[in-house]
Amino acid sequence: MHRWRSGAATLAIRLVAAGRAGLVGAAGRAGLVGAAGRAGLMGAAGRAGARAVRRVPAPWPYVIGLFLGAKLLLTLLGLLVLHAWDGVPGAPPPDEALMWAQQREISGHRWISLWFAWDGLLYLRLSELPLNRPWNDFGFPLLYPFLARPVGALLGGDTALALLVISNVAFLLALWYGYRLAEVLLGDAPAARRFTRYLVLLPTAFLFQAALTESLFVCLALAAFYHAERRQWLLVGVLGYFLAMSRSVGLLVALPLALVLLRQHDWRLGPRALLGYLRIGWPLLLLPAGWFTFMAFCRWRGGDWFAYQHAQRIGWGIEVQNPVPVLLNGLAGEPRDAARVLFAVAVLAVLVAGFRRRELAYLVYGVLMVLVPLSMGPAVYRSLLRYLLAAFPVALVLARWARHGGVDLWLTATLAVVQGVLFVLWLTYWTHMII
Repeated sequence: MHRWRSGAATLAIRLVAAGRAGLVGAAGRAGLVGAAGRAGLMGAAGRAGARAVRRVPAPWPYVIGLFLGAKLLLTLLGLLVLHAWDGVPGAPPPDEALMWAQQREISGHRWISLWFAWDGLLYLRLSELPLNRPWNDFGFPLLYPFLARPVGALLGGDTALALLVISNVAFLLALWYGYRLAEVLLGDAPAARRFTRYLVLLPTAFLFQAALTESLFVCLALAAFYHAERRQWLLVGVLGYFLAMSRSVGLLVALPLALVLLRQHDWRLGPRALLGYLRIGWPLLLLPAGWFTFMAFCRWRGGDWFAYQHAQRIGWGIEVQNPVPVLLNGLAGEPRDAARVLFAVAVLAVLVAGFRRRELAYLVYGVLMVLVPLSMGPAVYRSLLRYLLAAFPVALVLARWARHGGVDLWLTATLAVVQGVLFVLWLTYWTHMII
């Protein structure tokens, strides 16, 4: 009897152990199945995401990646530099202290406020001035600040954020149009990718993200040239109308666009040819119409058709003059002015060295973007690096020169370092070096 009980107990212990082992094994198998299921779900999600990305038409994945990469990198660098700069005695410099205080009033978030400096603050003021009161601010074309009014209304009245939204959306669209235009002019997708990358790496390209007109102007210019190459002249005229309302130099873009039209018809001249050009290219007349619209606004609200020119002369001492002596005087002037003017000389040198007959229109456009600011006189030296950013054909030349991987690598690294140095100058409140 005792042996039976002992055997029964032993058997019970073994059954319990076996049961536990079975439960553990079952649990393990269930865990493996669950892990496999989760891995399968993650894999399926990854494949679905990849398929979704592949459905996005080219070049959007590349363009969006480039835009977000530039945005993230500059934001992180900006926050780090500003944090370090806060501990420097005497920062900001005395002549930048007012701007620093105005930045803080715009937003307590420095990744927003750092993009407002000098002219950006004036654009913000223009976007908030009541339209039902006397208007005395005629020193800036009004497309950019006036666009911020409806966008700001959609954002709950935040016109500062609206200005940044407009700048960044225009920057993204500029990259898309730049890619498409480079495909037409350079002939292949790799060259188009290089062009958009160099567009992002131009020395002051960080200003594309600032509360300034640079991204809007370049976007409209690239779009106008792209549709001109596609012979969509009515659309070119509409874009040119707004281009001329965004910056005063926009009016002159009618000249290089007309050269595109002449090239498309083999540079034929004569009465019949001229009538044909007028029939096809009449929308180019919308560019002077855009500037005339701004002049009409000046006459309506200020009683003076030329209120813009008068405001420029009185406020900043700007008068039209021969750009060549201005350039030479800048090279012989104080080191900061000489450095800025050297950038202008470098841009002209690259444009001329990379000239091709088929791209005469782009050479003329680039030269205009350099010489017109210089024709404003020494008063423009402080903003010269900003104005040079409009000369996007420089990036076309660099993209062609960088067909070899080694050249591309060195150009990319050099431009990144130069832009980084200038961005740090911007962040540490010596913005008068750039704007």
